[in-house]
Amino acid sequence: MSDIRVRFAPSPTGHLHIGSARTALFNWLFARSQGGKFILRIEDTDRERSTDQYIDGILEGMRWMGLDWDEGPFRQTERIDLHKKHIEDLIKAGDAYYCYCSPEELDAHRKQAMKDGKPMRYNRKCRELSNLAEPAEPVEGVAPVVRFAMPLAGHIVIDDMIKGKVTFNNEELDDLIIARSDGTPTYNLVVVADDVDMGITHVIRGEDHLNNTPKQAHIYKAIASEPPRFAHQSLILGPDKGKMSKRHGATSVLDYRDQGYLPSALVNYLIRLGWSHGDQEVFTTEELIKYFSMENVGTSPSIYDKDKLQWLNAEHIKMTPPEVMLRHLTPYLASEGTVDEGWAPDAEWFASALATLVERAKDLNELASSMRYYILETVEFDQKAKAKFLKPETKELFEEAVKELEGIEDFTAANIEESFKGICERREIGLGKLAQPVRVALTGGTASPGIFDVIEIVGRERVLLRLNKAIEACGSSE
Repeated sequence: MSDIRVRFAPSPTGHLHIGSARTALFNWLFARSQGGKFILRIEDTDRERSTDQYIDGILEGMRWMGLDWDEGPFRQTERIDLHKKHIEDLIKAGDAYYCYCSPEELDAHRKQAMKDGKPMRYNRKCRELSNLAEPAEPVEGVAPVVRFAMPLAGHIVIDDMIKGKVTFNNEELDDLIIARSDGTPTYNLVVVADDVDMGITHVIRGEDHLNNTPKQAHIYKAIASEPPRFAHQSLILGPDKGKMSKRHGATSVLDYRDQGYLPSALVNYLIRLGWSHGDQEVFTTEELIKYFSMENVGTSPSIYDKDKLQWLNAEHIKMTPPEVMLRHLTPYLASEGTVDEGWAPDAEWFASALATLVERAKDLNELASSMRYYILETVEFDQKAKAKFLKPETKELFEEAVKELEGIEDFTAANIEESFKGICERREIGLGKLAQPVRVALTGGTASPGIFDVIEIVGRERVLLRLNKAIEACGSSE
């Protein structure tokens, strides 16, 4: 095991959407590929918007994707004593100071800065009064905030694992607030404090956090010694190259589950939004762990492409082992009442049924719908198909087919095909004249896998039951 420790730290103010899921995936793969640790931390400092429901959704989404964690989940609000201790230490060391400026004062300063065309940063009034040696005189009736004292000159270089070296001028950095007037620590303080306390060695996140990085890096140095290594992923853009939104597909990861995507397909798709391994497109999770490296992460924005995701889903449906597919497919079958949650079919039968359907299936909802006629005792006829194929003249064909199927000793697709060919030869008709009405009788519709495979998998007893029901339906208006 290596000493690499990474963390995924979502804010429970919303669902786990694909941007955050990709960040979690990159961290997880980096840890797994390097033999390190993946820590899950819930950054719930926004108490008004954070909810337990969102936390539960985040955990469920990660479990569905297979992103297991080695430590956690930790909640930042349960670590507030540690955060306050760091703030006290920073004040004592002269790295932070109390600010008594009123909201009105700060607002007037911002407006003046805007008018003068200057950056809207704090003017450091209280820093100058305290001189970082002794705190400024308390102002009666004003509860102070605590600000971090940024260096006033020089620059800081972030050696980013994806973007390379990025330089920031210290004089452009604001003395950000690290504790609110009610004493609660702010995000930029707690994220650093927790990273230090948890021994985080690498921080992999979206490039929208890059502007926070120099400020946080100075806090890391003040609290500990050196900050962790940073890696900032490029953003995911919509097909119109605009910011990703719900209309593009930036919905909850669990929405993708409900739409019938396999977790392995979504994982495969998300990692390809910014990472490559030669020309390979389709990966198992085991292959991703084997091949993943930060060196192959791209710097350009990634474009969301739903067609590509759907193609990958179809590919993963084909390659997923039957025993794994059974676990994923059962909830879809159960939701429509086809089976119950404890459904445990014969493994060989299920593998045979699945093999006939996976080449056509684009998602699990579609696959479950097709699987229904293999499972149910009877089927409902599509009315257009019934009108076209279950006619009075078809009745005799069905009756002859029933007799033939009753007499087949070894009920296999090959023997069933020979039986049907014999019927057609005797009646001097094409095979389709028999096969298509039988397809409607057995599946309810006009599209299915090869009819002889369908007959074998449905099984003699239910095939005869359905054909007799079709005989009754021939010529009826019901």
